[in-house]
Formats: sequence, structure tokens, C-alpha cells
Amino acid sequence: MDFLSDILSCLQMSGTLYFRTSFTSPWSIRVPSFENVARFHFAHKGRCLVRIEPDQAPVFLEQGDLLIITRGAAHTLYCDPITENQAVKLDRVVEESGFTGTGALVYGELGSDHETQLICGHFAFSKEANHLLIDTLPSYIHIQNYGEASGAWMENTLKVIGNEAGREQLGSDLIAQKMSEIIFAQALRTYLEGKGSDQPVLAGFADPNIARALAAIHKNPGYLWTLEGLAKMAGMSRTAFTNKFSQCMTTTPMGYITHWRMQIARRQLANSNEPIIAIAENVGYHSEAAFSRVFKKHHKEAPATYRRLIQIPDNTTHNRV
Repeated sequence: MDFLSDILSCLQMSGTLYFRTSFTSPWSIRVPSFENVARFHFAHKGRCLVRIEPDQAPVFLEQGDLLIITRGAAHTLYCDPITENQAVKLDRVVEESGFTGTGALVYGELGSDHETQLICGHFAFSKEANHLLIDTLPSYIHIQNYGEASGAWMENTLKVIGNEAGREQLGSDLIAQKMSEIIFAQALRTYLEGKGSDQPVLAGFADPNIARALAAIHKNPGYLWTLEGLAKMAGMSRTAFTNKFSQCMTTTPMGYITHWRMQIARRQLANSNEPIIAIAENVGYHSEAAFSRVFKKHHKEAPATYRRLIQIPDNTTHNRV
């Protein structure tokens, strides 16, 4: 598994599709904030403006564009600058439209020729999961003409999602939801290869030498890695590798390895009944005591306590975005 896929799997990312919209002018909708999610809006048809940060210019979302709001921030979707300050809360829009979860969310003036169809949803992550890659993303990622930028296969995928979302045919919701999970990984890859390639942490994933070392770490996180071994993987001297890794990734090579091992251990404690010593050995520790000390430093609880707490059923549910 490549390291981007490995990271997203460990974060336990899951896609959720809310609805396809049919907004007709004039309209303006205020979407509330929500934690541990990255929201997305794909402009299937038409265009709109999105205000994410009050003190910055809005994003102009044109047909074919993808917008990912990486930390679930509150934002306003609107059709025209004159409607922005008339925004209606999303819950009220859903209630007034009579939307039941099937079909399109229809809102706005009847008979208007100015329609905006958005495919809206979010990508959720495990509450306890974190990674430098996600933490250092900007507040939003806007990919223009996303289908074309990502290749013909993604353009066709987006068309399928647009056609399936909100339909009442058997399996449509599941098809659209599962295909939507592809969007986030592809969007990250597009961003890493473009605008994000010179940003802190992201630069490490884009740099071919550092990326080789990261790939080796993710392929075998429990291996007894040394700076010499990682530098050899990167095709660099130990000093040059250590300096460049720290500069690109904002942490040392061994610091990154420890963080990643603790994320793997967290997931295994939450999702399995393996003995703690077995999990410790999986991530490179041959002493349960040593593993427990490092785990507690990262997750604030000893492994056994963490397992008891995390495996208590969570009955909370996500609100629609």
C-alpha cells in the first residue's frame, strides 16, 4: 500500500454523501461547523460563491470545480453577492424544502433559469486519529475543473456520482457514497503534485528523496529503522537527509516514525482484541513497558485504559452539513 493510502486508512476515513442540490436564484445558505470532518462541494451544474473565512475573498465555484473545506468550518453558499447577507440556516432550508433524504434538495425561486446543482457531503475521520499531512492542509482546497485535472476516469466517476446521488433506484446511495471516498485521496494527490508541493510537511511527500524514506517507513513501520538506513533509502548522506527531512516535515525522522507507530497502535487497540504485547511488537517495541510509556505520552492514557475507553459504544451521530 502506498503511504498516502496507508495514512488515510489509518485515519479511518469514510465518505458520507448528503444530497444533490437544485438551488435556483436567488438563494443563500449558512452551513454550520462540525468537527472531525472535511466537507466537500462539487459543482455538478452551474456555479456559486462560497465564503469560508470572513476576512478573505469568497471562492468562486464553477461547474466542474471541487471544494474541500478541510476542517469542517462554517461557511456560506450563495448565488450572488447581493444575497450573501440574506443567508438562511441549512436546517431551516432542509425543513422548508421538505427534503426527506431522497431525490434532490430543491430550494429557491420556482421557474428560475439559474440553477446550481451541488453534490455535497463530508469525509469523516476517527476522532482520535491525526497525522501531520492532514493537520497542515490549508483551510480549504479548491481544484478547478476537477474532473479534467484528475484525468478522464475521475471525470467519469464524478458524472456517475452526480447521476446516482439522491436517486431512488436500488443501491444508488451506496454507489455514490463509496465512489465519493475516491474524491478525497485523488484531491490530495492533485494538491500535493501542484500547489501543495512547497508547503511544510506536504513538501516532504512531494520530494522524491524524502518520499522514498517515507514509503519505506510506511511499508514496514515495525522495522528497527536507523538514520543511516533511512538516509540510504533516500539516496543521501545521513546529515543531508536528517536536515532535509526535518526542514520538509517539521519533525525529525525518528519523531515521525514514533508518531506513526502510535497511530497504528491506536487503531489496533481500538479495532482488535490482540494482546498489548503483540501490538507493541507490531510497531517495533519488544518491551510492553517501553511501548506503554511512549503510547501514554502520545495519547494521554496507558494502552489498556485507552482500549477500554475507546471500545465503549459511541451513540453520537453526525449532523448533516
